[in-house]
Amino acid sequence: MSDISACFKAYDIRGRVPDELDADLARRIGLACAAELRPETVCVGRDVRLSGPELAAALMDGLEAGGADVVDTGLCGSEELYHAVFSRGFGAGIMVTASHNPADWNGMKIVRAGAAPVSGESGLFAVRDRILAGDLPRAARRGRRTAASYRVEYAALLLSLLGEDGSAALRPLRIVANAGNGCAWPALSALLPALPGTIIPLFERPDGSFPNGVPNPLLPENRAATSRAVLEHKADLGAAWDGDFDRCFFFDEQGRFVESYYLVGLLAATLLQTRPGERILHDTRLVWNTREMAEEAGGIPLEGKTGHAFMKERMRRDNILYGGEMSAHHYFRDFSFCDSGMLAWLLLWQVMSRSGKPLSALVGERIERYPVSGEVNRSVADARLAQDRVQRRFAREALVVTHLDGLSMDMGDWRFNLRSSNTEALLRLNVESRGDRALMEKKRDEVLALVE
Repeated sequence: MSDISACFKAYDIRGRVPDELDADLARRIGLACAAELRPETVCVGRDVRLSGPELAAALMDGLEAGGADVVDTGLCGSEELYHAVFSRGFGAGIMVTASHNPADWNGMKIVRAGAAPVSGESGLFAVRDRILAGDLPRAARRGRRTAASYRVEYAALLLSLLGEDGSAALRPLRIVANAGNGCAWPALSALLPALPGTIIPLFERPDGSFPNGVPNPLLPENRAATSRAVLEHKADLGAAWDGDFDRCFFFDEQGRFVESYYLVGLLAATLLQTRPGERILHDTRLVWNTREMAEEAGGIPLEGKTGHAFMKERMRRDNILYGGEMSAHHYFRDFSFCDSGMLAWLLLWQVMSRSGKPLSALVGERIERYPVSGEVNRSVADARLAQDRVQRRFAREALVVTHLDGLSMDMGDWRFNLRSSNTEALLRLNVESRGDRALMEKKRDEVLALVE
């Protein structure tokens, strides 16, 4: 029997298979979603995980038993599922994925009409509570199932979002594309006929056993293959996607990993060039560079809570142009406020083409101006106790203390955010300084010592 409460997180469903998530629970999730969300038609997709076909089949069976018609879009990325929902007018969508988690995990991301996210506060916990209460009505009319793919339409939309010139304005670069044996390559292949230059595939074959490691480029040990390939092929850029490819990470022409924090500011400033005065949303973990670049480009930076559902809900509420997280989630109003790793990659390619500059030149000054620790994760027995201990230590020197998402403390010349993960049993630390790498590293170690 799976553990129902364990796998319902703040903004999605995620857990080990079968201990926390199995086919029986997937079927009940389908029944609960049909009753709680009341969609006429639900689009269902899945990533490459080996448990995906069984969980997706059970989920669709539950949805149909609850009276919802189902469109099975098969193997796809999360953003493809979002696109299908908002472009085709479906009442809901469910993506069976555990993103960057280990191979024995799986989960679900749920959206309503328009691809509006369903978080704990906006219906996800209500779905959980229906399951716990056994409130899972079956409909008099069983829903029907059809299969469809919208990949060609999805690719066309991405290209159209590059502007009037579209892909014609892209310089023919050499780009290493690391799909990590996830879902990215089939979608990227739909774009290839319109793209100039040379795309060098790496780990392109979808394989849920993840023979080259779990596709999570945030982990330093997962970056070496892309870095080596960039140098070996003398590429202009390296791009690496996570399992469901809603996040894309970048490597400059020297094979160096570029923290996604700096891409948030760069993309914000780029989009503001044609739409000054718009609002930009960033998360709480690292903020100074994004705020400065957005303001200099005539935008209004706003701070939001980390997590794809929280970011998208805020963007919809305030009609925000663009949102970015340092974890490489990039959200676009023109993509129905959803995150897209493919669009982020294409826009960066466009920036490099227009400026004639390599990625190292586009971000080099910003890296020196605001050096960062990178996200440091620690497993602790009591996260709240650790945060309280850190806050007491720096209380006297802090200029600003906030608790929007974990603990953020600004000391003027350096700051940090310390927060509990919403998807894993970890405490996450991010530190940045104003142009002083040695200070940043010293304070990072000091905070970590208090945490541990």
